[in-house]
Amino acid sequence: MVVSLIVLIRQATEQDWPLIYPIYAAIMAEGKTYSFPEGQTLEQARPWWMEQPPGQTVVAVSDGAIVGSAKMGPNRPGRGSHVATASFLVDPARQGHGTGRALGEYVIDWCRAAGFASIQFNAVVETNSAAVHLWQSLGFAIIGTAPGAFDHPEHGKVGLHIMYRHL
Repeated sequence: MVVSLIVLIRQATEQDWPLIYPIYAAIMAEGKTYSFPEGQTLEQARPWWMEQPPGQTVVAVSDGAIVGSAKMGPNRPGRGSHVATASFLVDPARQGHGTGRALGEYVIDWCRAAGFASIQFNAVVETNSAAVHLWQSLGFAIIGTAPGAFDHPEHGKVGLHIMYRHL
């Protein structure tokens, strides 16, 4: 049974970072979805997640607790800055309850309102079927896969999808 929770998405504050960090650290320690450095301290991880303008980081709050986060902004500087990118974290204990979808919908709306022409995800691990399915359901297409580009702890070398959505 899937239980959907009411999720409020709001801009993250500096005071939120210590509450986001345990989610970040748990997901990086799993090693299944991000190629970010593992074993980072609170302060080492901060610049990897807390996006600076023109981007932003948001939190998903349910029942008064932070249950997820997303960061978004330009995919590239200069002549590539009209294309957005984003990254997502959902508390492993809260996955499957609609937090990822709420964050994804927020990011699409924010990117559109910020004037981006499209969104490109550069590295969606092909074995992360829940994320691939979610992004496809929100209008993203797989436009390419870099074979063997991610060293998964259970599946070995797997591909990284590049996913794209026109706004």
